[in-house]
Amino acid sequence: MANDGEPTGLELHDDWLRVRFGAGQYADFHYRWLRHNCDRERHPITRERTLCSSELPDDVRPRRAELSGDELHVTWAPDDHASTYPLAWLAEHAYARDRAAVPPPPADLARIEIHGQGLPLAQQVARALEHVRTHGAAIVRSAAGHAPEDATEPLIAAFEAAGMSVIPTHFGRIEDLRTDNTTNAHTDQLGYTDAPVHLHTDQPFLDQPPHYQVLQCIRAAEAGGDSLLADARAAFRYLESLDARAAAVLAGVPVRFHRRQKNFERELLSPIIAGADDDTFFIRSSYFTLAPHRLDFAAMSEFYRVHDRFMRLIRDPRHHYHARLEPGDWLLYDNHRMLHARTGFAGARWVRGIYFDHC
Repeated sequence: MANDGEPTGLELHDDWLRVRFGAGQYADFHYRWLRHNCDRERHPITRERTLCSSELPDDVRPRRAELSGDELHVTWAPDDHASTYPLAWLAEHAYARDRAAVPPPPADLARIEIHGQGLPLAQQVARALEHVRTHGAAIVRSAAGHAPEDATEPLIAAFEAAGMSVIPTHFGRIEDLRTDNTTNAHTDQLGYTDAPVHLHTDQPFLDQPPHYQVLQCIRAAEAGGDSLLADARAAFRYLESLDARAAAVLAGVPVRFHRRQKNFERELLSPIIAGADDDTFFIRSSYFTLAPHRLDFAAMSEFYRVHDRFMRLIRDPRHHYHARLEPGDWLLYDNHRMLHARTGFAGARWVRGIYFDHC
């Protein structure tokens, strides 16, 4: 295929590759489609296909791939089968021409950090809210090196002045997330231990979970206790661009969230993606409050396939904002869009949590 003087190119992704034909033209091909359409898998006389795609291993993918002249050459894993595809043939059979690829969730911490030193608290809050509208989260670095206990109420007042209101939960108005907690009710849950807490959203068992949370570092752990964030909206958009059926299942199949503690119990039935549009995106995701699924037998395998693909995407460290909060720093995130986590820690870590919503 002529390329009008522009170089061809090749991009390899997790499940597919992109061939650039030149002249600004390109097309995307799934690895399984390419392997299934290998020209060597045809009868030498009749040229009929001799391979059913069901015979291929589930994990088929390129071991090596390169463009040479007007051909794409691929050596496949796991069996080292070699295939050759003329670029003209790929152009003729392209089923995803000039597709706008959706990027995976971001991980560049600098895009959500705000250096708050010297900024009045009202300006810190205003900038953090703007970051959250754009990116889903903001980390305000104070460079103070300390955070007295009485720093929390001024922060709350600044949020209230910006049109937000505190949302108390069954834990109380302010959560003191520390292993020696004496201020909150219902502390029999992971947040009050030194164990790792993997990515989740808060309060998914409520009809209306709080929209935002502030995590204010009063005292950092001696080791560990780092914060992780993942943009579930970006992950859903990425998955939706690759697997439309998976997106439909996540947004359409209700599951049960069940919080059971010694003196508190609440249960709710809802899809994991409770709102799929950008402006109303709303995820409920909490591995430790998911009740046993009660789906139809014929739907169970598909749901696990979809759920697990989505969560592996979200839990991939390549897609995480990873930060350590120092005393005086605070984190604001959108609890309807972002999943958050904490690594295990040692020492007397103390972080305060406050939920907010628009007045």
